[in-house]
Amino acid sequence: MEQRVLGRTGLKVSVLGFGCGAVGGLMVKGEPADQERAVARALELGINYFDTAAQYGAGRSETNLGRVLKSLKPDLYLGTKVRLPPTEPAQIGAAISAALEASLKRLQLERVDLFQFHNAIVDRTSGGEFAADTVLDEVVAAFERLRQEGKIRFFGITAVGGTSALHQVVDARAFDTAQVSYNLLNPSAGGAVPSGFPAQDYGNLLGHARAAEMGVINIRVLAGGALSGSEDRHPLGSPPPDPIGSGGSYATDVARARRLEPLVREGHADSLVEASLRFAIANDAVSTVLVGYSTLEQLEYAARAIGKGKLPPTALARAAELQRGFAGEPR
Repeated sequence: MEQRVLGRTGLKVSVLGFGCGAVGGLMVKGEPADQERAVARALELGINYFDTAAQYGAGRSETNLGRVLKSLKPDLYLGTKVRLPPTEPAQIGAAISAALEASLKRLQLERVDLFQFHNAIVDRTSGGEFAADTVLDEVVAAFERLRQEGKIRFFGITAVGGTSALHQVVDARAFDTAQVSYNLLNPSAGGAVPSGFPAQDYGNLLGHARAAEMGVINIRVLAGGALSGSEDRHPLGSPPPDPIGSGGSYATDVARARRLEPLVREGHADSLVEASLRFAIANDAVSTVLVGYSTLEQLEYAARAIGKGKLPPTALARAAELQRGFAGEPR
């Protein structure tokens, strides 16, 4: 398994990560024995970054992962997240500290390698979406205190929200990592996209992260499952999730994914899933790609796909050509 450096953290993480969220669902609703087998197999495959959050299954993902880690006692890197409800600035520090304590209790750990702010970042605070200035002042100060207390090693953001606000936070170099939505349906985080592209333009967020020496954790690499090209969901997985920066609906995303099938028919990849994973790791700004799993077989397939390496330039050029066909379409 290829390893890449996670930005200024210096951690060497596997290019394929283990997502513990509800989209795949294994670590939320799976059987305990299946969860332990999957984590053990992931470790054998060389996967050393595991990512969870308090929100996943209302804490069940952290609880289940904590149980498995206590049993296996593996050597790995672990990230979790805090998502705040609407919170007054004066209360942000206390709320973040309380959330971390609850996460550590569920995980049965004394500290985590990476603690991430899970809320959307926007220009002006509204409800559970927080202004960039508030994030840079209140959230960073709270995370720094937790780092000084030895409860976290590094801290990051989930880079969703408003593009200008995200650029402001990333360019400030205050966070160590960013979780960035980047996939075949919306590659805007990686650079220029065609005029009229029917998705949020993240304005080369990967380039900004690289300049800020932030580690990039690639999220939504399969657009919540849409880049399988099928609307079918595994019983353990969540219902079709709301898109993040791709189409206006999951069904729209699936329809666009099917328009990328020439990548498979022309021999660039064995499946849309493989094409999607290899597309993401072709961008060297990406440190690790998170995939959510429902089964051990899905884990094995993702590892085999990643093992084939980056999509070559000819395949990337063909993907760009197909993506230009999305321009002008409604969201």
